[in-house]
Amino acid sequence: MGGLTSAAALGAANYFYNDKSNNNNNTVPQQAKRFEEQNKTAIQKAFYELQELLPAEHVTVDEETLQLHGYSDNSYHNEGVPNIVVFPSNTEEVSHIVKIANKWDIPIIAFSGGTSLEGHFTAPHGGICISFTEHMDQVVEFHPDDLDIVVQPGIQWENLNAQLKEHGLFFPMDPGPGACIGGMVGTNCSGTNAVRWGTMREWVINLTVVLPDGKIIKTRQRPRKTSAGYDLTRLFVGSEGTLGIVTEATLKLAVRPEEETVAVCDFPSVRDAAAVVPDLTRAGVQIGAVELLDDQMMKAVRMASPQLGYEEKPTLFFKFVGSKAQTEHEIKIVKDLVKKHKGGQFKYASTQKEKDELWEGRKTCLWSATLLKENASIWTTDVVVPVSRLPELIAETKKDVSESNLPCPFAGHAGDGNFHLFILFDKNIPGEFEEATRLNQNLIERAIKMEGSITGEHGVGFGKKKYLRAELGDNTIDLMWTIKNAIDPKGIMNPGKVLPDQE
Repeated sequence: MGGLTSAAALGAANYFYNDKSNNNNNTVPQQAKRFEEQNKTAIQKAFYELQELLPAEHVTVDEETLQLHGYSDNSYHNEGVPNIVVFPSNTEEVSHIVKIANKWDIPIIAFSGGTSLEGHFTAPHGGICISFTEHMDQVVEFHPDDLDIVVQPGIQWENLNAQLKEHGLFFPMDPGPGACIGGMVGTNCSGTNAVRWGTMREWVINLTVVLPDGKIIKTRQRPRKTSAGYDLTRLFVGSEGTLGIVTEATLKLAVRPEEETVAVCDFPSVRDAAAVVPDLTRAGVQIGAVELLDDQMMKAVRMASPQLGYEEKPTLFFKFVGSKAQTEHEIKIVKDLVKKHKGGQFKYASTQKEKDELWEGRKTCLWSATLLKENASIWTTDVVVPVSRLPELIAETKKDVSESNLPCPFAGHAGDGNFHLFILFDKNIPGEFEEATRLNQNLIERAIKMEGSITGEHGVGFGKKKYLRAELGDNTIDLMWTIKNAIDPKGIMNPGKVLPDQE
């Protein structure tokens, strides 16, 4: 058995050191050079120590498992796979794993749902991947009277809400299907509900974090408010595993609304549709969600679900939540507002069946988009601008993509200025990936010029770090590096992500 595990560990080390395909780094930072110089013996010794710490089946160097924890079909930033994957059961085990990694200067990468799009869990320098979905996906404590809950990072948000439903409560963040709390904390995610409920940052009370040296901290106590010390919770939310490993999160909960219904309305142009949103805000409407799909996306939805009867025009999808009186009042206001902006028929649901049917187009638009191009891969972009600049961003982007040979439908969280262009390309056709890359870069640069951000909810990861300096400036990036180097002096926490390489 010892000979087999030794060979496996050595094989995994060889896999990393020999596989440099698809690595697009133009510069190799100092920490990266050090990782690449580490010898295979360190990986082997760490492997043996992990085997002593954890049950044998909780430590693996199986190549298929390594691929699953380092490669994603959803991302175009696959830079490598880990050397070892471990499956801890509690915070103490995570602490010991990190201590082993720190001892041998081996990178540590956290993994939960694996749904991220910007190469967050790819392993450009190999390392140890800590996977949470297998044994750390539970509710730890539930405090219904305080409207909060303590959970482990591997729990999926859909499963959490299924458990909360019987208590009349829910957790409002709604990113993509399969996303887990650990990754949601790491990227400061949001979703369609953000216009009403905000982002992940507002819904995290405290975090239990394992630091790069293996120490365990809790960022604060459990009250809803505090003025005690630095806000370390917000420091770790959005840090994408580059400062520490989150092993527990205390989350705020909301009471399920008495009523929830949806409505749709088409418009003659995207600009007409987008112009509705500022008026909603000024009218004081507490909309649950307002989503904008362009004519190309609606064409795809019609192709996928012709029975739904959508028009092939730019369309707004509205979600109304609250008391019955409140939702009825807000539906009336929105109905009047869409007329002002040349809106067509305003359809709203009066039954659960109608609600599901009306929202189906928004729910399935990503997969519907693949019908617009044969053998299509989808590059899902993510930028955000001030709401008042959204019509301008959309108009300039539509002009750019009209000159491209690639279909590019879009869906936007119009209520908060978040915009997703879906770039369809065939990776087997020369030049199409490069064209998709160009369109994505143009969109990012356009958003920065409009006082926006390179990412509204997907995070920076590996794919967008080269744009962060243009958004935030040298001094801000230098301060972030100061924080990173102070907390993680060896640079073992998810290296190569978020921060641009130091010059």
